[in-house]
Amino acid sequence: MLEFCSDRQAAFAASYLLLIFLISILVFLFRGLDPDKIDVLHKLQPPSPLHWFGTDNMGRDYFARVLYGGQVSLLVGVLAMLCSVLIGVTVGMLSGYFGGLIDGFFMRLVDIFLSIPWLIMVTVFGLLFKKGLLSIILVIGIFSWMDIARIVRSEVLAVKSREYVQYADFIGIPPLSVMTGHILPAVFSTIITASTSTIAGAIMTESALSFLGLGVQQPMSSWGSLLQQSQKYLQNAPYMALLPGILIILTVYSFNKLGDILRVFAEPRVRAGEEDMPREAGGKSGNEETAQEKSGEGRAENPPREDKEREEAEIPAREASERKETEIPVREASEKRGKDE
Repeated sequence: MLEFCSDRQAAFAASYLLLIFLISILVFLFRGLDPDKIDVLHKLQPPSPLHWFGTDNMGRDYFARVLYGGQVSLLVGVLAMLCSVLIGVTVGMLSGYFGGLIDGFFMRLVDIFLSIPWLIMVTVFGLLFKKGLLSIILVIGIFSWMDIARIVRSEVLAVKSREYVQYADFIGIPPLSVMTGHILPAVFSTIITASTSTIAGAIMTESALSFLGLGVQQPMSSWGSLLQQSQKYLQNAPYMALLPGILIILTVYSFNKLGDILRVFAEPRVRAGEEDMPREAGGKSGNEETAQEKSGEGRAENPPREDKEREEAEIPAREASERKETEIPVREASEKRGKDE
């Protein structure tokens, strides 16, 4: 926790996301903010105390449009992330746990989806479906699960080789129970980390679709649709593109930064737990073994001087004992020959 607080960028990302979510959830509490109220007499007005972000080409309060647009963008990002994570985790778990034909089928399916540019797929299917918020969420979620599936599959392959998972398979626990009770908790931190990046990607995709005119439709607004509407008025009202653009950049950056922080906090704990298991079982840590090996090598390469002197002193005694051992059989043989004569 201290490391998180000391990282200014992480603290800024978390504070910004908390603020933007609170504003988006509690936007209805701001009285007098009507994003659809038209006032053609005050259109394209610059920011002022009456209209903090100015007005758009129809005289609507741009501050209200941005707030409600953020609500739509965040809603699309979160729901599309949930849809993507559900598909990706399911495919990754099945592929990594069962392997064989199931693994080959799903991985080839992932390769096919990844070989086609995502913008082309999303655009084509966006044209096929009826334009609306639900269609955007489904299209983004259906075509953004491939990376999560690959990440989860690799983690499942690593977890599946652990002893407690193998023992659960050995005693006959059903595969579904093994996956949900033993494997899923072990890869949960990786799923959370990937989810934050998925939200950022979903917001960017929604903004791109809205900018191309395939996103949310009037009178509903999102940050992407506000950018699309502002391109006609860049010279007269540049704030119309500047404000939603800055919010998109900050939101995507904050989600990516939050994902990096979660990865830093989650992975060392998992590695530390795995390294402590042999030590608790009576084994030696890697540092202890390395120190012992180094000390042993040192003794082998540089024996003490006293050991050398002791060995040199023992050489004459060893030679005398060897001569004595050879003389005894010769003496006995000569004595026996004398008795026979």
